Amino acid sequence: MTLLGPQASANDLIDEIPHLRRFARSLTRDPNTADDLLQDCLERAIRRMHLIRERTKLRSWLFRMIYRIHLDTVAQAKRRREDSDSSVIDQMPDPSSDFELHAETRSVLALMQEHLTPEQCAALSLIAVEQLSYSEAADVLDIPMGTLMSRLHRARALLREVMKVSEDTPEKK
Repeated sequence: MTLLGPQASANDLIDEIPHLRRFARSLTRDPNTADDLLQDCLERAIRRMHLIRERTKLRSWLFRMIYRIHLDTVAQAKRRREDSDSSVIDQMPDPSSDFELHAETRSVLALMQEHLTPEQCAALSLIAVEQLSYSEAADVLDIPMGTLMSRLHRARALLREVMKVSEDTPEKK
């Protein structure tokens, strides 16, 4: 992970795009909206890189920025009474990789989007998908560590319950 400071460059930002895109898709539930969110984040990051304190982690800084932009967008949509919910995430791992893993990941992500709150989905995505530490994820979401742990616990418990129910349900033939 790159540290910001005078040495940070456009290449450092480019290296973070796949992580930001995944996180944006987990937040927005729509690839096109996620790409718009990603673009807004990158534009803001480029404009503000000179303002960043020394030794701030780039990925955490970008995740926090994209999350804040997303919250602002959702708040604006609510004020305009727009429905911001769309389709399930199209891609998570590279489809050229293990097909079963790709299908299982898409299934879990669909369950996350269908059953979890946006706050739970963001917390679980940062920890499970982006592999941030608990303290980094709490910082990105601007919440206390205990709140993050509570969201993760509830999200995981709900997913386990939903997945157990779907496994117990006999398939129609």
